[in-house]
Amino acid sequence: MSTIFSRIAAGEIPSWKVAEDKDHYAFLDINPVAPGHVLVIPRREEPYIFNLASEEYLALAAFARRVAKALEKAVPCKRVGVAVIGLEVPHTHIHLIPINSEADMDFAHKLSLPAEQMEAIAKAIAANFE
Repeated sequence: MSTIFSRIAAGEIPSWKVAEDKDHYAFLDINPVAPGHVLVIPRREEPYIFNLASEEYLALAAFARRVAKALEKAVPCKRVGVAVIGLEVPHTHIHLIPINSEADMDFAHKLSLPAEQMEAIAKAIAANFE
């Protein structure tokens, strides 16, 4: 059975896509920690990031870096915070979160943003993706 993230990457479930290539997909978290919170996944399902083959791991990190650079240009912030938790969905994913302080990485406090704001953020990040 496919994970929810595989279904999102396949287009079966709508998402605010910010970037993709043949092996990866990046989209806005629907319950973001901060506006611009992006999830980056490999298309191949693997529950635990450190079980990825070395080449897959390095490719995922390189793709996430490109997304983070686009995110920095689209959403004002001091840094893009990175987190890999991996308990909530059994599919490797990297959280990229625009932050101005360490306190901005608080996963206990999630936001609910209007669809128009999510769409605008996704378009801004996608426009800066190289």
